[in-house]
Amino acid sequence: MTTKLLICDDSNMARKQVARSLPDGWDVEISFATNGAEGVEAIKAGKGDVLLLDLNMPVMDGYEVLEAILAQDLPTITVVISGDIQPEAHKRVTGLGALGFIQKPINKDILTKVLSDYGVFSNEDLNELQDSDETSKTSSTTAVNTDVTAETVVEEVVETIERVTPTVNHDLEHSQVLSEVETPADEPEISLSADMRDCYQEIANVAMGRAGDLLARLLNVFVELPIPNVNFIEVSELRMALKDIENHESTSGVCQGFISAGISGEALLILNDSSFKDVASLMNYQYAEDMGTELELLMDLANVLIGACLKGMSEQLDIQFSQGHPEVLGQHRQISELIANNANKWKKTLAIEISYSIENYPIKCDLLLLFTEQSMQTLNNKLAYLID
Repeated sequence: MTTKLLICDDSNMARKQVARSLPDGWDVEISFATNGAEGVEAIKAGKGDVLLLDLNMPVMDGYEVLEAILAQDLPTITVVISGDIQPEAHKRVTGLGALGFIQKPINKDILTKVLSDYGVFSNEDLNELQDSDETSKTSSTTAVNTDVTAETVVEEVVETIERVTPTVNHDLEHSQVLSEVETPADEPEISLSADMRDCYQEIANVAMGRAGDLLARLLNVFVELPIPNVNFIEVSELRMALKDIENHESTSGVCQGFISAGISGEALLILNDSSFKDVASLMNYQYAEDMGTELELLMDLANVLIGACLKGMSEQLDIQFSQGHPEVLGQHRQISELIANNANKWKKTLAIEISYSIENYPIKCDLLLLFTEQSMQTLNNKLAYLID
């Protein structure tokens, strides 16, 4: 009997990856939804006996979809596939009725085993998967480990910081990372297509989730994750693009250059000054209203978020980033002032903006990943295979 399967994800790349990862030989009729509202309507139309659901979507997110399924008693079996791998996210979706939780990027063996374990899919030829020790081990990543000790978190943070210890020349200034890489005049102009934008957004979504998970475990909080904002713009337009971040409040920022084969850029971490006291409390700092204490907090936060986010991107793209020393952009200043000194050194940039916030705390922290225009050719080549 044919199973009506609904894949609900705002990313076209993610929908394709999930569809390609379905069990071999499964008799399914696949439908797609690009946001939660479309997903609910598709279930009502009888297209979702089984629902593979993303969490981070526009219009209606995955949590709201699960709430609607419960409230309206909709006939569907749900497995969540998400880049948000926080322990609390796993707890919440299972509490709302999801049978399984699989982290992005999707793994075919894990998806097949989860569907088989819950009786959604059955195939007599699953012996190889069931007998494989490696598959048994990887299945443990299906559900996020909620029994992480404080010592484990500290070790993970230390490991992250050690991993991002710069292997590039320590004399490399963060401004040089972008200013020294010029695009030859005879190269064709690079643009950002809708498909490529979608790919960058999905890669950033997964990386964002890894960093958010590390932050959540470290602070014992729930980190609210946005949909990453991806633009290919003139750097002179960057200040206009950051108007929503600025919000007439002073900020403090740290910049860290990164480089790989054919790729270079800068990561900027910007924290609203009003957030310092709450961040200090969550990180068990003895907070004193002085520039030194705040700078220490800012640097520690940058080490966690920048390091984890770049690691998440490097794993997906199969590359290695080397990072320079973090440098202070400024303290207690407007965002436009923080980036003003660098703006005249850059031309076009691929800008990925991620705005982290923490549930029940007025903390606002923005991470900007800025890639040089020349880097896009290498990045586009890396992403091309994900689209096909």
